[in-house]
Amino acid sequence: MSGSHLARTGLVLLSLGVFASPLQAVPASPFLAMAGSWTGGGTLTTSDGMQERLRCRATYNVAGAGEQLRLSLKCASQSYTFDLAGEIQYQGGAISGAWTESNRNASGTITGRGAGDHVEAAARGNNFSANLSLTTRGSRQSVSIRPQASNVTAVTLALERR
Repeated sequence: MSGSHLARTGLVLLSLGVFASPLQAVPASPFLAMAGSWTGGGTLTTSDGMQERLRCRATYNVAGAGEQLRLSLKCASQSYTFDLAGEIQYQGGAISGAWTESNRNASGTITGRGAGDHVEAAARGNNFSANLSLTTRGSRQSVSIRPQASNVTAVTLALERR
């Protein structure tokens, strides 16, 4: 092989990125797996140990390549109802945004991490704070909400895509 042929081959390989330094992998947005409408139910547990069955509907509208999520989660039991809405952004594994709960006139921020099928986040507001965990696998989704300093100590949900 001539020197000029080797040089051209080297330039072609460089332009294809073969010799370029590896890029750091960007985690896949968990919002992509969440897109759509979901229904199901779960359990609400209070500080005195009482448990109530919940029925829920969730809608996740995802924009772009999973960078933005608009959510609506409505749940009701015999004694409780909540109507949660949020606008959340995803960038390189980080989640941030804002939420509102219309029945209690509460609002705040949400921050956390997510990748693939899983989200771990914290919701904070003036009158409410909770840790959230959400996993989406195919047409099933599990949600765990752990409020702090509230008479509700846990909410666990199992949702299915409609």
